[in-house]
Amino acid sequence: MCAATISIRGFHVFKGFLSADAQAVLLADLRDVVAAAPLFSPMTPYGKPMSVRMTSAGKYGWFSDKSGYRYAPSHPNGSAWPAIPDRVLAIWRELVSDARDPDCCLINFYGEGAKMGMHQDRDEADFNWPVLSVSLGDEGLFRVGNATRGGKTESIWLQSGDVVVMGGEARLLYHGVDRIKLGSSALMPKGGRINLTCRVVD
Repeated sequence: MCAATISIRGFHVFKGFLSADAQAVLLADLRDVVAAAPLFSPMTPYGKPMSVRMTSAGKYGWFSDKSGYRYAPSHPNGSAWPAIPDRVLAIWRELVSDARDPDCCLINFYGEGAKMGMHQDRDEADFNWPVLSVSLGDEGLFRVGNATRGGKTESIWLQSGDVVVMGGEARLLYHGVDRIKLGSSALMPKGGRINLTCRVVD
């Protein structure tokens, strides 16, 4: 049960939505996903590797190379993406909708020095569907901007177990992760942050 809900520019942050036990069992589910679809370091269209490692679950996975950013029907090794874990779908159905499940659950792993630049989630066909984000592990400094690049931004530390829903007018706001606070969570013995991003693609 979440302790509090915070709104930052239309991003609804459900603080402490997942208990410590719920985080642990969800992490075990994600280890199974990674065993079937190993983490990889995608290249940006500019020819530089991203600082986060990633994989996906669901009908589609998110992918990037010199050809651009896009959704792909299979892992770079050619295998199909594994199914989205039921525990992830349960969060989506409680906070977003039980009418339709997401097509993609992107799994980003942030190690030391990893970050995510300011970007929009706009590769989907229908922006009426919100984006769901789940944080596990070390705290990440999440920054929210505007509908266009530049301008004043606001930031909030996301902790393990926090869940964010981005919908409505906030759906296309720029956002990113500036840094993580290594060692701030005991969920993963070696540290790091995992972020799950669930989206309806079609």
